[in-house]
Amino acid sequence: MLTLRPYKDYDADSIVEWLDDERTFRLWCTNKYSDYPITPDDMNDFYHVMECLYPMTAEDDEGIVGHLALRYVNRGHTDVLLTYVIIDSEKRGRGYGKEMVRMAAKFALEFMNAQKVCISAFDGNSNPAAYFCYLAAGFRDVTDWIFQPYIYKDEEWYHRKLELEPEWAREAGIIP
Repeated sequence: MLTLRPYKDYDADSIVEWLDDERTFRLWCTNKYSDYPITPDDMNDFYHVMECLYPMTAEDDEGIVGHLALRYVNRGHTDVLLTYVIIDSEKRGRGYGKEMVRMAAKFALEFMNAQKVCISAFDGNSNPAAYFCYLAAGFRDVTDWIFQPYIYKDEEWYHRKLELEPEWAREAGIIP
């Protein structure tokens, strides 16, 4: 059974280990950190200075399996962004990503009173596992603008805007 709890500083020891190559790292954070690799202290220092950021950790019966953060993205505190989403590479393919994202969306809608939950994700060509996980979790691709691509080495990654509104969350069985 998967549970979602507030992040603790010692979680960073596990999470940074999952960022085992620079491409995975950049898919996770783009350019939010300048250097790769990062240390647990780097991650904790970054989180401690971020205002209105609510990092969460997912656990199963064996320990930590995933991580994400939530934050309000507007002054009215009606829209919540899910960000820094990652699953332990050894635990991928078990449905944990979908379940963790659904749990975080439920938390945002029910406890943070969000009117909309958003994810900015790279498209299905750049990061198909994440993109299709979010769609399977009930989010909808509502991209209505064109971002400049994020350039990683010789690749171009395109952002997509995914959203989950309360009506869609009810349809997906996330909230009653």
